[in-house]
Amino acid sequence: AIAAPPAHFLKDAIQGDVSEATLGRLIQSRGASPQVRSFGAMLTRDHTKGLGQAQAAARREHLRIAASMTPEARAERSRLQRLHGAGLDREVRRYMIDDHTKDIAEFREQARTGDRITAALATATLPVLRKHLATARAIRV
Repeated sequence: AIAAPPAHFLKDAIQGDVSEATLGRLIQSRGASPQVRSFGAMLTRDHTKGLGQAQAAARREHLRIAASMTPEARAERSRLQRLHGAGLDREVRRYMIDDHTKDIAEFREQARTGDRITAALATATLPVLRKHLATARAIRV
């Protein structure tokens, strides 16, 4: 993978945080197991904080980026709204493992760039993304 230009990376980071925080609220309210509901709360809390950090980085780069969900997350929200019980929990686990695996790869690449603002944001965010991936993998369904 090749690191994205700063504007592209920040757009992806902001949309990713909006997406995860939104999905987290849904998961928190609809998850079947306490473990999944707790995971949803963690996603909401951490990605809301991440959104603030990504938006601050965008302001430092003099960029205005709309805070909207990614198309993939909108599709996932629709899928989750149709599911219940263990089926919902299984889908949460599947999607979040896949999504956070991709995010970690992108953020690792960005952390290696010489771009001061986005490399710092990526480096600071990686431990949170890794925690989310480990938590998603630990979900028992």
